[in-house]
Amino acid sequence: MCGGWFFVNTARPGGGGGPPPGPPPPPRGGGPPAPAVAAAPGGFPDYKYVRTLLTPSQLKYNPTGEIIFPCIRGTAGRLANPLGRYYLYYGPHDAPGGICLAYGDSLEGPFTEYPNNPIVSNNWQPHYKVSHVASAHVMWIEASKEMWMYFHGENTTTRLARSKDGINFTYDKVVLSTSMLPSGTTETSYARVFPHELPSRGAHFVMVFMLNNTSNHRDIHWGWSADGRNWTFDQQPLVRHADVGAVNVGGPHLLYRNNSTYVVYNKDKASGGDMMITEVGNDFSKRTHLGIFYNSRSAAPENGRAAAPSFGTDGGVPYMIYEAGERLAGSIAMARG
Repeated sequence: MCGGWFFVNTARPGGGGGPPPGPPPPPRGGGPPAPAVAAAPGGFPDYKYVRTLLTPSQLKYNPTGEIIFPCIRGTAGRLANPLGRYYLYYGPHDAPGGICLAYGDSLEGPFTEYPNNPIVSNNWQPHYKVSHVASAHVMWIEASKEMWMYFHGENTTTRLARSKDGINFTYDKVVLSTSMLPSGTTETSYARVFPHELPSRGAHFVMVFMLNNTSNHRDIHWGWSADGRNWTFDQQPLVRHADVGAVNVGGPHLLYRNNSTYVVYNKDKASGGDMMITEVGNDFSKRTHLGIFYNSRSAAPENGRAAAPSFGTDGGVPYMIYEAGERLAGSIAMARG
């Protein structure tokens, strides 16, 4: 899923490993799941909205009436006595934010809210006290048998925490901040990290994230790391907002197919609200903009905006779990390929 687990034709070999989950239940309404159709640019599946998984008004922990940035993780072969086959990380963005967890046994849902959310709050002494924490991206680290969580708070700072069970985390360190990027940078947030080999840079991991600066236009940036903790960042954007005719772009996620690497990201609603795809190549030297990856629908719950995707497969069926709806007024939805 988001970070290299259980991909079919989207994950690089060795990006997490472990046994795949069992077959999925049939889609609600009966009948076998439809086979994936390669219709999106790059030969990716043509994802179609199926249902909403989480809605703020139905959650016990709901301080702000909004939730963002899902990250779906498989637990099979990794965690002892997990609450479900899948952990879904999400949370509100606005103060106080909070990193939250839901769990379930199918990517089709349902997901059950963890009763003690948030699992990470905006006050974690002695490490930090900030207005909010948000945008958890969790990745399985096979070498240490741990889940590593990257999350932001404030918008200027991305942090790392580590866990053996995916619920109780130990603080590690700051991994990204505005001070590490060019002068005038005002935000570095919404980071996702992926296993990715860059031999020329001595790197085993890649990070993609959103950067804002004094021009108030958001771009996609990237960095690389040998260990997932200490990072080097390209000072130039990976994808500029103007490259795809947007005011802002954000919510990046790496995908892999046919021996190449792609970044999927979303436009702001005023610029169309769709997810776009750019081929960057395995060495990140390409900048081939391929157009719309997922066309957001005008109907609810998307209301013209689909964002921050997380991907996974269950029994060979591809899924995308994502933000559906206006920014800070949406829900977490599921689409099937």
